[in-house]
Amino acid sequence: MRSYHVTTFGCQMNAHDSERIKGMLESLGYSEAPSRSDADVILFNTCSIREAADNRFLAHLGEAKRLKREHPERVVGVGGCWAQSVKDEVFARFPFVDVAFGPGQVHRLAEFLTSDSLTAQGFFEFEGFTGHLPGKREREFQAWVQISVGCNCVCSYCIVPSTRGREVSRPPGELIDEIGALAADGVREVTLLGQNVNSYGRDLPAADRVTFAELLAGIDGVEGIERIRYTSPHPKDMREDVIRAHAELPALCEHIHLPLQSGSTPVLKRMRRTYSRERYLERVALIREHVPDCALTTDIIVGFPGETEEDFEQTLSVVEAVGYDGAFTFVYSPRRGTEAATLPGQIAHPVKVERMERLVEAVQRRGRERAGRFVGRTVEVLVEGPSRTDPSRLRGRSRHNKVVNFQAGSSADVAAPGELVEVRITAATSQTLTGEQSLLARAGA
Repeated sequence: MRSYHVTTFGCQMNAHDSERIKGMLESLGYSEAPSRSDADVILFNTCSIREAADNRFLAHLGEAKRLKREHPERVVGVGGCWAQSVKDEVFARFPFVDVAFGPGQVHRLAEFLTSDSLTAQGFFEFEGFTGHLPGKREREFQAWVQISVGCNCVCSYCIVPSTRGREVSRPPGELIDEIGALAADGVREVTLLGQNVNSYGRDLPAADRVTFAELLAGIDGVEGIERIRYTSPHPKDMREDVIRAHAELPALCEHIHLPLQSGSTPVLKRMRRTYSRERYLERVALIREHVPDCALTTDIIVGFPGETEEDFEQTLSVVEAVGYDGAFTFVYSPRRGTEAATLPGQIAHPVKVERMERLVEAVQRRGRERAGRFVGRTVEVLVEGPSRTDPSRLRGRSRHNKVVNFQAGSSADVAAPGELVEVRITAATSQTLTGEQSLLARAGA
């Protein structure tokens, strides 16, 4: 039996795509190898959103080159957004790579591996959904579900539209059927994926067209699905019907990831984000009105071209006003082929770093304050396995997407991964909650 090894970089969509790559390969009779050196096929699923991801990938690719030199019959493949972004030069720069494919061509990897071709091949057209391929889930009780691919936005810093194409939605009936099959296979939590999930359905034929809120309601009705999550929405499309769905649908979790990027309207305009600071805060106010306990997380970019100290202070003031439960914070790095890379006013790296330090302090302080509201409360936790820092404890996630480390009720009552339990929270940090399993051990007991 031939074997494979996949290394994944980047976002949740890439994690989903890698699960589909693995499922496809295993349907061809391949088995997963524990390391690259044990594999007949070495694959990389790449990201190109930030420069750091490029650099990490290139370091790993160097090891694949060495392993290929030791055993020339090995196949080295590169997929994902980075491969798509350098499609015209990948084989010239890396002649040891045998196959390269973009996010819309994952299925062509199978064609390459089952063909008699001895020459390197690249597949970079936008066609098909990886969601149609067989999958190999990391956890039996959780699943990614790809509801759309591509993006119609033109954010000046983002390379995604050129690597994943225009937005295309999957038909709602197809998605409901897939999620029903996942539930029958033991999945309790699904995370819906798209570059902009809340613009879902606008490209569908009239007979199939539903709103994102209507799709959420349909999924909520699937028997066996206990939790629904999604990522990522765009603030410009965060409608009241979606916000109300968080209050009305039992399975839809009390967590919304609402990317800010900057708290300065002039910077948002240069980013081509198509909303203002005021519009963003109006969306936050609407969320707080309908779902007061909702956990809010975000993305923020520091040091975008032309960002002044006053602009940055505007971002800090939004962080203080909103009180995020958590945030992904990034130092701006130019991406080839984007408008922002050519804008005047590029910020010096030391200035970016100093601003990042101030931002992280504010985010963590407010996150710690927000997390304090859970102390003394009992929350539902979906068990994921042993705690990463203390194997004698268990780890899971609350509906608010907070990591919870907790002590089981008794040694005879240790919950298995995939079970829902009630946990009384005794302590909190900006990142995690700590608690003890309730005497009512299983949620709903």
